[in-house]
Order: sequence, then structure tokens, then C-alpha cells
Amino acid sequence: MQRQTRAMERSNTMRREKRGLDPNESEEGQPEKKRPALASVIVEALKVDSLQKLCSSLEPILRRVVSEEVERALAKLGPAKINGRSSPKRIQGPDGRSLQLHFRSRLSLPLFTGGKVEGEQGAAIHVVLVDATTGHVVTSGPESSVKLDVIVLEGDFNNEDDEGWTQEEFESHVVKEREGKRPLLTGDLQVTLKEGVGTLGELTFTDNSSWIRSRKFRLGLKVASGYGEGMRIREAKTDAFTVKDHRGELYKKHYPPALNDEVWRLEKIGKDGSFHKRLNKAGIRTVEDFLRLVVRDSQRLRNILGSGMSNKMWDVLVEHAKTCVLGGKLYVYHPDDTRNVGVVFNNIYELSGLIAGGQYHSADSLSDSQKDYVDSLVKKAYENWMHVIEYDGKALLSFKQNKRSTASRLEAPMNAPDYSPSYEQVSLARGAVPAPQEHLAIDAGLTVEELK
Repeated sequence: MQRQTRAMERSNTMRREKRGLDPNESEEGQPEKKRPALASVIVEALKVDSLQKLCSSLEPILRRVVSEEVERALAKLGPAKINGRSSPKRIQGPDGRSLQLHFRSRLSLPLFTGGKVEGEQGAAIHVVLVDATTGHVVTSGPESSVKLDVIVLEGDFNNEDDEGWTQEEFESHVVKEREGKRPLLTGDLQVTLKEGVGTLGELTFTDNSSWIRSRKFRLGLKVASGYGEGMRIREAKTDAFTVKDHRGELYKKHYPPALNDEVWRLEKIGKDGSFHKRLNKAGIRTVEDFLRLVVRDSQRLRNILGSGMSNKMWDVLVEHAKTCVLGGKLYVYHPDDTRNVGVVFNNIYELSGLIAGGQYHSADSLSDSQKDYVDSLVKKAYENWMHVIEYDGKALLSFKQNKRSTASRLEAPMNAPDYSPSYEQVSLARGAVPAPQEHLAIDAGLTVEELK
């Protein structure tokens, strides 16, 4: 009897385990989860897409914030190699630990006198205190909150990264300002660690690096006087870099470029070079001029640049130009005086969408047949650009104050596509500005107010 009972228990246990592994069976007593309706999925996708487009305009700020948070999180994960290299020789502290300072961020190069010292892509520069024995960031104890001095080192100090150094060797390579000059490095020359992690403040070089033996500098970190008594914390250093006189910044490329930047600020276009002269002769003087011709007639632009512009150079040039943050201007072309239909363009004459019967439709939401109709309007707009109306996108801030249209939906022209009457209609009075696609409903019953 006992054997039968145990056999039944094993059988029941196996059935329960099987149910737990079977993805097609829901838990006992739990209703099976329903799949979301397609309309709901589309709505969520559109909302995400809208947020992504809004975030792209805030990219420089978001990049900095995200970088700081990611760096702080990564610093606590350990163990990891610093900059992909193996750990240097360890310097043992009194408690047997090998404590070392490290830069976790690379510098944005080139550097110029009077310019801000930043991490790559404008990110903050992070530093960490690491226990080289374990590879972990030191997050507790008095050493995790020490104050550090930021100093300048000779560029040829300790070229071999696997080599250690003594405190005296480090101090002997500190660079001071030239006689009669201002302090070589100005700004926030100290940083305090918090749980083993710190972020450098604003720093600026006042002199170039051409006058020292190596013609290069390094940034260094050391424990400030009065901190870390009784323990040895090895100093940190960056890779060697050149600091150029600020006059060289006059020829510096911009990342990202601005619409009103001169066109030579783009990659592969040298100031006063042959490409620059060809573009200026054709009336292309700014990044905005360049992008507009890329959109309207890229082949003509390539002909202007000539055979000296290879395909690879062209790709690099256009890719850099397209990182430009667009302004708030909008352009609308109406093919007739009734203004029932209109095509909307952004700052660089790129199609944004269509206005039909008082409703805005983004370019991405149009069907293939609708796109054919819109393409014909776009071609007509380019041929009659003198009739295009320019609007200031900032006026969209008052868009909610516009009255909703009470008139019935106007029919599109005979050859125009048949738009579904399920679209929420938005009033666009004569001369009003159509809202950009990140603020307007595209499909699935979304309204302007819901997205705002």
C-alpha cells in the first residue's frame, strides 16, 4: 500500500512539473492571458515613435545624462579591465589591498586653449577608485570618499601602461605653467569621490603643449593633501594628447553641425579648399543650403563637387551633415487656391506629411498609392517653390487654442487617395501652422490632445 501511495505521489509530481514546463498550459485557476489587440499595439508603437522623435531633438542633453548614469552603474559592476588593458603592477596598502585611481572616460580630442575639457561626444569625465586585487570599485570606507587633485603631466610619463610608478616619480612629471603665464589648467581642480566614483568639473587649458619636450600633456589625479593618510593610493593618468592654440579652433569641424554653420564645417570640406570654392560658387554657403540640395537634387550636388569627391568621401560628408539638428521652420505647398490639400516640408525641404480635408497625415502613415499621389505634389512643389508658404514652428505652442473645424470633411481631388473617415479631424485655419508629426495623431484614433 505504501509503495502504491509513493508511486501515485511521484506520478502527480511529474504531472505538475510537466505542466510547469508546458508554455501552452496556464497555471491552475489562472485565466489564459489574452493577446493585445492589433490597434492597441499600433497605438503603443506610435507613442514610442513619437517619443523617439522628441528625444532626438534633446539628444545632446540626453547623451550627457545617460552617459553619467551608465558610467556610474558600470563602475559598480566590476570586476573589469580598465580601458581593455591588464592591470598594472600593484602597490600594496597597509591592509593588503592595492588601491588605484583610474579615468573611466576618454577625452574628446583635439583640445584647444580656452576650450572646455570634455569626454568623448561631450560626455562627462568619470574617475573611479579600484581595488586592483579584486577589480571592484571601492564603494565603502574612508578611502571611497577622498578628495583628489587634478593636475597636468608630461605626455611621455610612463609610456608603458603595464609599468607601475612611485609617488615621487609621479610628482616629478607634473607640469607647471611657463614663467609669466597664467596657471596652465584652470577650473574645478579638485573632485571628491562618492562611493568610489567621481566626475570632473569644468577644466580649461590656458597654454598649448608645443613648448614641452614631448609636445603633449596628460591629465593626472592624485589624493589631495590631508586625505588618505596611512595608505598608498596609486595616481591616475589619461592617454597623452596635444593641446593646440585656440586659433586652430577656427578650422574645427562641428559635431553636430548647426544649420547656419558655414559648409566647410562638414567633414571632407576644407576651408577655402576646392570643394568649398565649388559649393560657394553654386550658392551653397551653409549646412542648411547643403542639406536642402541633398534632399531636392543630390545628383546635381555631386556634379558641383566634381569627380574629386569619391563615393566614400560623399557618404562620410552626407552622414555628418545629417546629424544636424533641424530648426522649427515648416513649409506648406497648396496646389490650388482652395487649400483643401497641401504638402508639408521640414527645414531642409524634406517631406513631412500631407494635409487633406483639414487633417494632417505623416509621410510614414501613407499607403503606396497615396505616396504616388503625394510624390506628384512634391515634384510640383519643387517646381513652384516660390508659391510655398513658410511657417514658424514655434507657433505650434498655441495650437491647442485653435478652434476645431465644424465644417464637414471636404472631398479630396478626383485623383487624390481615399482617406478613411475614422481619422480625428484637426482644424487648420487659413494660414495656421500644421503640427509636426511628433505632436499629431497618425492613426488608430489618437488625437492631438492625447499626444500632448
